Amino acid sequence: MSFYGIAGYEPVWRPGTEVRRDHGERLAALAGRRLTAAWLVWNTDRDAWFPDGPVIFDFEGERVELNHFKLDELSVTWNLADVSAPIGWSESRLSWRSDAEPCLTALVGRVLRAVELLVFDSGGRYLADGTVAVRFDFGDTGVTVFNALDENGLSFAAPGEDHRRVPLP
Repeated sequence: MSFYGIAGYEPVWRPGTEVRRDHGERLAALAGRRLTAAWLVWNTDRDAWFPDGPVIFDFEGERVELNHFKLDELSVTWNLADVSAPIGWSESRLSWRSDAEPCLTALVGRVLRAVELLVFDSGGRYLADGTVAVRFDFGDTGVTVFNALDENGLSFAAPGEDHRRVPLP
């Protein structure tokens, strides 16, 4: 079995609050590595990003795969998805793209300064309170993969005041 026909990829869904415990040390160890590729699943029928698929960051051969699901689940896996294999989902034509998002592509070649977890807390104003995002900090810029309510979202802006930073080990 595979998730959306992605070769090798089997997400492990956990509450986002468990990311620090389960993956904090390994995420923190990415600091100092160069981003060599970032992959998105692309819906070729619509010529659009397919945000239900994992977002993959390759740091000199160490690939982390992030995928949000439902309201509070996040899968963090390592080196599972085969981005060289075609995606075999029958409902839409999907493929891997490493050049689909210009802001993401602009980060390739940059050295990662830190990884941090962001917990959204609007003081009860929004349903997304408590969701966990993963931010890759490249110094003067960065990218956050956040829960866009049952799918992935990307942000290239600095975290807002509604985000509480959770340091990794």
